[in-house]
Amino acid sequence: MSIGIVLVVVAAVVAAGFAAGVVVDRRRRSRLRDRFGPEYERVVEATGSRRAAERELDARERRFADLEIKPVPGEAREQYARRWVRVQEEFVDRPEAAVHDADELVAALMRDRGYPDEGDEQRLRDLSVRHGRTLEHYRAALDVHAMSTRNAATTEQLRGAMMHYRTLFDDLLADGEPTGTRRS
Repeated sequence: MSIGIVLVVVAAVVAAGFAAGVVVDRRRRSRLRDRFGPEYERVVEATGSRRAAERELDARERRFADLEIKPVPGEAREQYARRWVRVQEEFVDRPEAAVHDADELVAALMRDRGYPDEGDEQRLRDLSVRHGRTLEHYRAALDVHAMSTRNAATTEQLRGAMMHYRTLFDDLLADGEPTGTRRS
């Protein structure tokens, strides 16, 4: 076999390997974008690179796989729904207290689902794996909740926080699935 043929074969193998790597990277990126939604771009921006962001998101998935996240059984789901109604009713007379109670109710629901209580940042990372599309709502609610503890939130901001908490609350009750596709 001549050296020219060997070089052509080696070049073809290298090119095929490179092309396969590009395809694998694109599929991985697409999968992560689909899974994490807007959180994907937020992590890219925070880390400064797609590769670093994808490593971070892969690590989140690995950690999440080790958690024992479970759906909320029917009766407990109904109890949580009733508790949410009471929190909403409280908003009329005590908006700051209602936001605080909404925060506690969402945290309780997360704990009951099996999410570890290791602080807001870790909770956000864990939630991002299954609830990436509603995570910005939770971030916004947490920001207003922090403002309300300093009596610095307006009634309109508090109302917005309640809506943001409700979005995540509903998503957690639905087990992270779009409404209408809940498992029994």
